[in-house]
Amino acid sequence: MLLARREDRLRALADELGCEFDLCDVADRASVDAAAARVTSRHRAIRLLVNNAGIPGRAGFVGMEPERIEEVMRVNYLGAVWCLRAFLPALEASGRSDVVNIVSVAGTVALAPSGPYSASKHAELAFSRAASGELRGRGIHVHTVNPGFVETEGFPQSSILRSALLRRLVVGPEQVARHVVDVVERDKRETFVPAWYRAAAVAQAVAPGVVARLANRFGYRP
Repeated sequence: MLLARREDRLRALADELGCEFDLCDVADRASVDAAAARVTSRHRAIRLLVNNAGIPGRAGFVGMEPERIEEVMRVNYLGAVWCLRAFLPALEASGRSDVVNIVSVAGTVALAPSGPYSASKHAELAFSRAASGELRGRGIHVHTVNPGFVETEGFPQSSILRSALLRRLVVGPEQVARHVVDVVERDKRETFVPAWYRAAAVAQAVAPGVVARLANRFGYRP
């Protein structure tokens, strides 16, 4: 079952995969609840929920429009919250189910040029970690996946990143998809893809000043 906002893209992909689709704007709680009601009327039990919606926020808190800051928070953070709550009865009905939250390395490292985006992913990371502890006893296993730079339609990293060094770190969505399958099969709670991105999270926690200086040195710009 595919959920997203654009019917033309959904229909084409559903035809290719031979699956169902429904329209849903995860930034709108009413839209999420309505879509969940339609889905669960046909599928009482759900074994896997993947929260993958996200939009970029390529500006700082001072430079970005207030409306965009709110939109980034609604999509990147609250969208995952609303989807988990809306599909919770169906996840519990499976007896054993999995939730995969696609967060970001940006949820562990805060950089000035993309502050609102990092803040939204910090919030989603905290939500994912807390939900993992809250729901495991109810048979729902929550997995947090933190990708680095991934080339997608919404995040055309190769053409936007100004640093040649950072452009060499970009991976494709297929690598993230394979990683998600592995995470669910091996029941991993929190992972990074590629795995070495965990070093950035450790560095941010241990030496945030060093991380900030390195970001400036290597010219990080979203």
